[in-house]
Amino acid sequence: MNWFDTLFNAQSALQAVIIVSLICACGLGLGKIRILGISLGVAFVFFTGILAGHLGLSIDPKMLDYAESFGLVLFVYTLGLQVGPGFFSSLRQGGLSLNLWGLGVILVGTAFALFLGWIFSIDIPDTVGILCGAATNTPALGAEQQTLQQLGLSSNSPALGCAVTYPLGIVGVILAILFLRKLFVRPEDLSPKKQDDEHHTFIAMFRTVNPAIYNKSIAEIARMSHIKFIISRIWRNNQVLVPKSTDRLEKDDRLFVISTENETAGLELLFGEKEAKDWNKEDIDWNSIDNKLESRVIVISRTGLNGKTLGSLQLRNNYGINVSRVIRGDIKLLATNDLRLQYGDRVTVVGEASAIDQVEKFLGNAVQNLKEPNLAAIFIGIILGLALGSIPVNLPGMSAPIKLGLAGGPIIVGILVGTFGPRFHMITYTTRSANLMLRKLGLSTYLACLGLDSGSHFFETVVRPEGLLWIGVGFLITVVPVIIMGFIALKTRRLDFGTICGMLCGSMANPMALSYADDTIPGDTPSVSYATVYPLSMFVRVVITQIIIMFFI
Repeated sequence: MNWFDTLFNAQSALQAVIIVSLICACGLGLGKIRILGISLGVAFVFFTGILAGHLGLSIDPKMLDYAESFGLVLFVYTLGLQVGPGFFSSLRQGGLSLNLWGLGVILVGTAFALFLGWIFSIDIPDTVGILCGAATNTPALGAEQQTLQQLGLSSNSPALGCAVTYPLGIVGVILAILFLRKLFVRPEDLSPKKQDDEHHTFIAMFRTVNPAIYNKSIAEIARMSHIKFIISRIWRNNQVLVPKSTDRLEKDDRLFVISTENETAGLELLFGEKEAKDWNKEDIDWNSIDNKLESRVIVISRTGLNGKTLGSLQLRNNYGINVSRVIRGDIKLLATNDLRLQYGDRVTVVGEASAIDQVEKFLGNAVQNLKEPNLAAIFIGIILGLALGSIPVNLPGMSAPIKLGLAGGPIIVGILVGTFGPRFHMITYTTRSANLMLRKLGLSTYLACLGLDSGSHFFETVVRPEGLLWIGVGFLITVVPVIIMGFIALKTRRLDFGTICGMLCGSMANPMALSYADDTIPGDTPSVSYATVYPLSMFVRVVITQIIIMFFI
């Protein structure tokens, strides 16, 4: 049985893979168990790692550091890649507001930590270490240790404070979210708030009764109104037409118009009468509206079209069809000429069946090709993210430079690549299932290694006289600010609960709580909100940590 003992105890690359895989498998399995209707999901991998470390399992420190770092980088980069296409529109809608809420969580938590440290006579370095663990922010702990070393002080005690409070820091955010949901969340709070945004298309039917637009071309009307809209069909004298920009409108034309909901009133003034029927329901059969025209969704799988603007393809002039909408992920985009297409976009095409068949050949529509993600883009993005995270930023009055680190750099580059990659003809598309698998793989690996590293000293620190005090203080630092700011955000009724959860998880740098929110709240709002506030929140926590050490010591 020596071979079996070697698999688990002789430190090697093989042993490292086996130990990490075993922790992930056991943690993910146990994470599905529900107690009082609650399951921790992937977060249970961390506690399995702590138990494994306590039982004496260990792997080579360099391999442990590599696996932990790679898992974290893979998770945050693919998260940024997923939310990138909708990130900047989210930032324009409420990004400033979300970041202010996130800063509120940080400031309340920091002030509360200093207050509790003063009440219980905990040294400032230990208080900051407890704060880093409670906020699950290891980059901030690294910044504190570096600052203490520059001041000639020991940095071991803050690391222990972070280790013993980290587990409840993970669970505390999840429990706070559960507390808020059980007591204060209404059913309507779970539905994403409607945003007045250039995305989120709205369909309506109008009848032209405005004499000012009679005999004017669609292009002329568009220039007059300064409203972005697409006319996909025109009914005239019992005939249905696919309009061109040069077509002129006549009295009593019935128009299918795609725009945004906030532009509806302006379009009614422009065209005239608006029909009362709701054309935005999911179950509408568009092909039953008329016999001549067909509506079909085509997937862009031709790589040469990646990054090109819709207007440059001249689809209306070359094929006699209209593109009414472009669906990217869960976002419906208005099909304007300046919209830059991405590989994997789904375009809604309206026209005669024979013409649509030709367009389908031109755009690709090879769904099978989309199942093969472009891994090169992922690795290139990781390289760029790590390079960005390693750039030192010198701030006035700070003795040590600030860095975005392993987490901040990759998530920013992931967002930028997901948003602007197509402009440089970079294929960044991955299916939702592939992206989710990469994120789960990275997060599970990171948590397994983090728990294994903390487990060897975890229980002996807990039984120290100050161990339980630190755990209790850390738990309060985690839960109280999250509940306070989450409750206030809910009462304003401006944000849906999914967005609030993402904001809270991002401000607490807690990907495990984000995973829990994603699993229990429909839609992508938690992930988008998390990515919106995480970079700034992480940077602010690193800076505040160093400021506290230098100010008080």
